[in-house]
Amino acid sequence: MCLAVPGKVIKINDKTCLVDIMGVSTETSIDFLTDVNIGDYILIHAGSAIEKIDRKEALDTLKIFSELKEIMNG
Repeated sequence: MCLAVPGKVIKINDKTCLVDIMGVSTETSIDFLTDVNIGDYILIHAGSAIEKIDRKEALDTLKIFSELKEIMNG
């Protein structure tokens, strides 16, 4: 099983981009995607963007991750 995490694109540098994942910024390869723009949400697995997703799906998934974090810390 693999896990991909949604992130919001905040800066693009050729074949990489800077994404925000729950308040943490990280650089991610976008070699596998075309037409990535600032503000897009992408799924990230093993340091690479694997798919663009819509905003609602990304925010719903991030909410679930946030709830899991609260449960594990609680």
